[in-house]
Amino acid sequence: MEISMNVSKTLLVCVILMALGDWLREKFPVFKKYCIPSAVVGGLLFAIINLILSTTGVAQFIFEDTMQKFFMYVFFTCAGFQANFALLKQGGVKIIIFLILAALLAFLQNAVAVGLSVPLNVEPMIGLMTGSIPMTGGHGNAASFGPMAVEMGYSNALNVAVAAATFGLVAGCLIGGPLADRLIKKKNLWTPEMAKENGLEESDGEVARPLSYSVFIYATILVFIALGIGAYFKDFFDAILPASVNIPVHVMGMIGGCILTNLIPMFSKKQEPIPQPEIDIMGDVSLSLFVTMAIMSMKLWDLASLAGPLVILLIAQVILMVLFARFITFNLMGRDYDAAVIAAGHVGFGMGAVPVSMANMKAVCDKYSYSKIAFFIVPIIGGLFSNFTNALIITGFMGFCNGL
Repeated sequence: MEISMNVSKTLLVCVILMALGDWLREKFPVFKKYCIPSAVVGGLLFAIINLILSTTGVAQFIFEDTMQKFFMYVFFTCAGFQANFALLKQGGVKIIIFLILAALLAFLQNAVAVGLSVPLNVEPMIGLMTGSIPMTGGHGNAASFGPMAVEMGYSNALNVAVAAATFGLVAGCLIGGPLADRLIKKKNLWTPEMAKENGLEESDGEVARPLSYSVFIYATILVFIALGIGAYFKDFFDAILPASVNIPVHVMGMIGGCILTNLIPMFSKKQEPIPQPEIDIMGDVSLSLFVTMAIMSMKLWDLASLAGPLVILLIAQVILMVLFARFITFNLMGRDYDAAVIAAGHVGFGMGAVPVSMANMKAVCDKYSYSKIAFFIVPIIGGLFSNFTNALIITGFMGFCNGL
């Protein structure tokens, strides 16, 4: 029996799971110790319950995802307001390096998938469905490239790709935070003074500015103007780019926020032209809501279609991701605290979804301190540019596999 949950019911379940996740993190410190996000704790618990109900034939919850997308758009737009000129200058070289790393990871994911398929007696094209299509690409790419493989004659390709994407979401949720936490502790990358440097703790004797209704309204206006600017940017790019290239709305909203946060101070006479605390609150609330919705909506029963050899291929992807994030992403992004947070984010979208990246990084930053550069670089590359490089890499590998 399917139980359809409309927008209001979906929000009700979501906020209950958010509160449950926070409570479980307090009750069982192991979650907080290893930076497992509250949204993941509560959302994954419900996804498991939904799996049990579905497989036993009792019921299956189907959630409306309209508000999930809305909160995702709002969060990324709020994140764009952090990208002032100083941050853009600081992240310039790192953006290029991380883009190259994202492309390299996608190539290696496909190489591992195809390379291991032969000794495991799996058709290379089916093996490819466990590579960068579901990992770096997530469910979106699985739904796009899976049918293409089906048309080539590989009937199980779409099911494998979707199941692998679900596996990646779960794995990315569970390993990103602990990896960063271990790096930070082992290499002594963080000190309490860094929290003050990042402006997250008030200096001795200072009183934080109280939040006010009028300022919050102003912040809300700015966020939705930025989101609207992003929507028009999307229309522009959709008009000039091929139909096969999809520009995410949420990343365009982030660009809109980036434009406003750099443009308004040039013309505004206000002492605080950008109300960053209020915008940050909107972003944090939206992040928690949309990640919880994304995790609780996972269809874990898709994993039932995975056979033994495919499970081995996916375990190989997890090993590759951990090694890559630990020894390549972390080292080349600077071997500092920001690099550790970026590594956690890379695990998130490298195993299937930018929302998981955000949840991983937020869990790490909640324990230590905020990393502006990580929250700027990871969504820009993971949500936008890696889509282009990954599509090119996938196309090449699909042509290769189809010719074998």
